[in-house]
Amino acid sequence: MVIGDIILVAASLLGLALLLNPRVLKWRSWRATVTPLASIIGSGFLVAGPILSQTAGVWAFAAMLGLCAVGYYYGSAIRHNIAFVEPGLEQHAPGVVVGIEEASRIALSLAYFVSVTYYLNLFSAFALRSGNIVDDFWIRVVATAVIAFIGILGLLRGLGALEKVETFAVGLKLSLIGALCLALLVVSFLALKGGEFSWPAVSHDAGIQEIQVLLGLVILVQGFETSRYLGDEYDTKLRIKTMRHAQWISTGIYLVFIVLITRYFTTNFSGAGEETAIIDLLRPVGILVAPLIITVALASQLSAAVADMNGAGGLISETSRKKVSVRWGYLITASVAVVITWSANIYEIITYASKAFVLYYGLQSLQAALSALRIGGAYAVLKAAFYGAGVLLALVIVIFAIPAGV
Repeated sequence: MVIGDIILVAASLLGLALLLNPRVLKWRSWRATVTPLASIIGSGFLVAGPILSQTAGVWAFAAMLGLCAVGYYYGSAIRHNIAFVEPGLEQHAPGVVVGIEEASRIALSLAYFVSVTYYLNLFSAFALRSGNIVDDFWIRVVATAVIAFIGILGLLRGLGALEKVETFAVGLKLSLIGALCLALLVVSFLALKGGEFSWPAVSHDAGIQEIQVLLGLVILVQGFETSRYLGDEYDTKLRIKTMRHAQWISTGIYLVFIVLITRYFTTNFSGAGEETAIIDLLRPVGILVAPLIITVALASQLSAAVADMNGAGGLISETSRKKVSVRWGYLITASVAVVITWSANIYEIITYASKAFVLYYGLQSLQAALSALRIGGAYAVLKAAFYGAGVLLALVIVIFAIPAGV
C-alpha cells in the first residue's frame, strides 16, 4: 500500500532525526533508558510476531503481556539488588553474597555466548534474505564467517571501531519500530473505515506444548539487566528509575505491535522455522517493509552482538581474575558461538538463550530474597517469598521450556 510506504519512510526519517539529535543524545536520563530499552526490543520485534502467531494465535497479545510480566518481575529483583546489594559489594560483603554474584557472572557469561550466536544468526538470515536465500546451511556459513571475523578483530585490535555502530543502530531500530507501529495503525484504521478490516480465524488451544514454547521465549524481553552494569556511568537512583521506564515503554511497544499485526496472522502462515518470516507477515503494509526491516535487522543485530561480545569478554576476564585477557575472551566467546551455530537451529538457540538468561535471573532473585531477609522489617518474609518464587520459576523454565516448531 502506498500510504503504508509513505508513513514508513516519513516516520522513520523523523524518528531517526529526533533520536540522533545531539541534545537527545546528551540527555542522561534518556541515555540511561535507551540502553536497556534498545536491548529489550532489539531482536524481539523481528521474531515475536511469527512465533506467537503459531503458538498463541489471536491470543498473541496475552502471551506477550505474560512474557513482559515475567520480565518485569525479574527486573524488580535486579532493581532491589542495585539498591541494596550492590553498595555492599564494595565493602566486606558476606561470603554467600559474593558467591551468588560470582555464580551470576558465570551464568551471564554463558548467556552472552548464546545471545551472540542468536544475534549473528539472525543477522545472517536477514542478510541472505535480501538475496532471497533462506537455506539454513548458508545462514550458518555466513554466521560462522561473521562470528569469526568479530572474534579475531576483537583479539587483534579490540572492538572499538564496531562499537561506534551502536549509536546509529539504536536510533535506526527505535525509529523503524515506531514507524511500523504508526503505519500499521493507520492502515488498520483505513481498513476499518472502509469495511475491509477482519480479525483472523486462527484458533489455538493453549496446551502444555504451547506453554512450554512460551516459557522458552523469555529472551524476547531480555535486556533490562544491562542497567545493573551501568554503575560507572549512572547513579543508583537513575538506573533503577530508567530500567523501570525502559520496561514500561518496551511493554507498551510490544503490545501495540502484536495487537496491530494480529490481523495479518493466517492459518497457512509458516512462521515457525523461518527466521525472516516477519517480512512476509507485514508485506501487505507496503513494498518498503522488506528493505527497511532487513536494514534495521542488520544494524541492530550487529550492534547487539558486539555489545554482548564485549560483555562476555569482560566477564571472562573478571571470572578468571585477569588470567584471561578481555581480547582472548572475545575469541573464546566467538569459538563457543560457532559451535552453537552448527549444533542448533535459530529457535533452539532462542530457547537456549532464554534458559541461560533465566538462570542468571534466578540467581539474582535468590540474591534479592536473601537480601530482603537480612534487611528485615515488617514485610521481610513476604518480600523474600516474592523474590524466592523467581528461583522456582527459573527452574521451571530451564527444565520445561522447548523451542518453537518442535
